Amino acid sequence: MKFKSESASNEHPSLNLSEWLRPVPASAKFSHPDYYIWCGTLTQAPDGGYVLLYSRWPKPLGFNSWATHSEICAAVSSSPFGPFEHHSVILPLRGDGYWDGLCTHNPTVHRFGDRYYLYYTGNTGDGKVVFDDLNWTHRNNQRIGVAWAEHPLGPWQRNDQPLIAPTPQFYDALCCNNPSVVQRPEGGFLMIYKCVGRERPLPFGGPVLHVAARSESPLGPFVKSDRPVFVRENVDFAAEDPVAFYWGGRYWAIVKDMGGYFTGRGKSLALFQSSDGFDWKTAPDCFVSDTSVLWEDGTRRALLSLERPQILMDPRGVPSVLLCAAHEADGGNTFNVQIPLKQPGSE
Repeated sequence: MKFKSESASNEHPSLNLSEWLRPVPASAKFSHPDYYIWCGTLTQAPDGGYVLLYSRWPKPLGFNSWATHSEICAAVSSSPFGPFEHHSVILPLRGDGYWDGLCTHNPTVHRFGDRYYLYYTGNTGDGKVVFDDLNWTHRNNQRIGVAWAEHPLGPWQRNDQPLIAPTPQFYDALCCNNPSVVQRPEGGFLMIYKCVGRERPLPFGGPVLHVAARSESPLGPFVKSDRPVFVRENVDFAAEDPVAFYWGGRYWAIVKDMGGYFTGRGKSLALFQSSDGFDWKTAPDCFVSDTSVLWEDGTRRALLSLERPQILMDPRGVPSVLLCAAHEADGGNTFNVQIPLKQPGSE
C-alpha cells in the first residue's frame, strides 16, 4: 500500500508537523467534571486575551449525546496554553423548529477583517437520549452554519438557514458536518467539510467523504466542488475532522486517519497538501501524531482518541498551536488539549 505522495515542489517549504510538536504544559488541558469537553478552537481577542470556543454536553447523558445535547461555549485565558476558565454558552438552544435549534457542535473560529466568524454543525430532532447508540435523526439532520460577532465572546448572530445543506444525488445527500474554512490568498474563501451520502443503507448511510467549496464572502454562498477529497480507494470512511490552513505558499490540511489508511500508523492524524485547495495529496511527511500526548513532565499518556484537530496561527501566519479533543482510555473522561508547535531550529 502506498502511503506517501510525490515530494513537494522545491518552490515551497516542506512541513513535517510531527517534528514541530512540543511537550504540553499541564495548564493546556481543559476539562470539566460534569461535562464531556470536545471540539476546541482558539482565537485571540482584540484585548490580547485568548478565547477557546468548544463543545460540551452533560456526562450523565453518555458520550453519544453529542448528537443531541452538544452546545458551543466559550472559555478565556491570558495564554493560548491556559489555564482556561468557562465563560458562557455562546450558541444556546433556540427550539426544535430551527435547523440548529437543539444541538450545536464542531466549532471552528476565524477572524477575517474586523469580524469573527464561527463555522459550526447544528441539528434538530426529537431530543431523545440514546445511551447505547446514536440518535440517528439528529445525526442525519446535521447541517453547517456560520455565526458572526465583533468579539469572540459575542454576542453572536446566526442565520435561520444553514450555510451548507445536503444536495440530492450528491456526496452530501444525507448530512454535512465538520466544516473548516481558510481565506484564500488569491481572494475569497475555501471550505472543506465532511459529508455522508445515501448510497449505503440507512441510518448510517455513506460513503463518508469530504468536499471542497468556494465563496467570495465568509458568509457564503459556497459553491461545492464536483469531486471528493481525502479519498482512499475502496474505503467508505477513511478520514474525518479536517482542518485546513495556508502556509508557505500552499494549502495544508490535517485529518483524522480512521485506520492508518494514509499514514500506515493506525488511528492517527494525517497531513495533506494542495496547491489550490481542491486537488489534495498526502504530504511527503504525512504522519502528524498517534493517539497520545507528551506532557512537559516527560510522561506520555496513551489515549483512546486524539482528534478534531484545529490550528492557531501566530501573527506571522505560522502554525503555533495544535488543538485536539482527547478521550482518555480509562474512565471515559474527555478534554481539550493545546499542543505547542515550534519550527525545528527556531529560537
